[in-house]
Amino acid sequence: MAKKVLLVCGAGASSGFMAAAARKATKKLGVDIEFKAKSESEIGEHLNDIDLLLVAPHLKYMIDDVKSACEKAGVKYGIIPQKVYGSLDGQGLVKVAEDCLQGGDQ
Repeated sequence: MAKKVLLVCGAGASSGFMAAAARKATKKLGVDIEFKAKSESEIGEHLNDIDLLLVAPHLKYMIDDVKSACEKAGVKYGIIPQKVYGSLDGQGLVKVAEDCLQGGDQ
C-alpha cells in the first residue's frame, strides 16, 4: 500500500508544484508514495490520513507545533530542504520522503 505524504506551505500553491514534481518522479522511479499538497492551515484535517508530513523550509518556525501534532497522531514529519524546494526537485523530494519514512523524524 502506498505511503501518503502531505506537503504544506503557506497557501498551498508552491507545495502544489512540488507535489506535482514528486508525483512525476515517483512514476519514473517506480516508487509507491502518494504526494498531496495543502496549506498549513489544513494540517489538522489531514493528519489521520497520512504517513508523513513535510513542511516547506520557510515554515520552519512552526516545526514545534507540527512536531507535537504529528507525535499525537503517530505521523512522521520533516522539513523539505531549501535546495530541493527551491528547485522543485521531484526526485530529491522522493528521496527526502523515503529517508523520513524509513529513518524517523528529522
